[in-house]
Amino acid sequence: MKQIARMQPVALREIWQHEALDFTYWLADNLDYLEDVIGLKLTLEKREASAGDFWVDILASDNTGNLVVIENQLEKTDHDHLGKILTYLSNLDAKTAIWITSQPRPEHERAIHWLNDTLPADTAIYLLQIEAYSIAGSPPAPKFTVIAGPSEESRRFGNQRKEFAERYTLRLQFWEQLLERAKNKTHLHSRISPTKDNWINTGAGKSGLAYAYVILMNGGRVEFYIGTTDQETNKRYFDKLFAHKADIEKTFGASLEWQRLDNKRASRIAHQITGKGGLRNEETWTELQDAMIDAMIRLHQAIAPYVKKL
Repeated sequence: MKQIARMQPVALREIWQHEALDFTYWLADNLDYLEDVIGLKLTLEKREASAGDFWVDILASDNTGNLVVIENQLEKTDHDHLGKILTYLSNLDAKTAIWITSQPRPEHERAIHWLNDTLPADTAIYLLQIEAYSIAGSPPAPKFTVIAGPSEESRRFGNQRKEFAERYTLRLQFWEQLLERAKNKTHLHSRISPTKDNWINTGAGKSGLAYAYVILMNGGRVEFYIGTTDQETNKRYFDKLFAHKADIEKTFGASLEWQRLDNKRASRIAHQITGKGGLRNEETWTELQDAMIDAMIRLHQAIAPYVKKL
């Protein structure tokens, strides 16, 4: 039987007495150890790279040319190094950070998981634990273990957050433009501010009733929303308006969607606007906005006389 030896742990300070002068210099020449555990091809850019008034232990680049910051700590993780990681990422516009430590604290492990779930999908932070072992008196061998890093799930969530953020920005811009254009035609929404929601509304002169614009990815909608706190009241209001359906639609100039929504608290009377693009089609926004404003003016003219009688 072949002889089998035990792995014996080796104190890191026996190998690298000084973190900056010994370990950082060794790691800069041996980035392939990190490549093996995180799967990124790394190229050394600089040791002790400047980031404003701070200095990155190692600055590298990955196979796509994005910068990678590497921060070394041969002791327990601490808030100071976590702060440095975030400072380096933001100031150097790096896409990846690698935090190497001998003793990762559970609190910092959770923080890295949270950051990977929160940051943009193209940004990643790795928390690596370094240990060293010797076998039967052999030279010590370093061992890197990923304690926390990006997952496919966190990347998927990151992409979703990015899409939501872009959508919120587009909505804000869309409402800013619509409200500005509407000022020249009607004062109905003149006191309303743009939001990041997919709707904006203004009161109809009675509590719980509103005239609303709704923007969708592929179209738009105007509606009279009946949403008091009492479901029976909402259905009663709807039925009274529905009794005048023919006259209301005649004044509006087209058929409307009468949505009583029996299983829900609120009801609505709506008009869909299609064929003019939606939120995703910025090139046709003005055409869509004009159509929505025109439809809102006609909806208000058609319903307002009957709202006063509710």
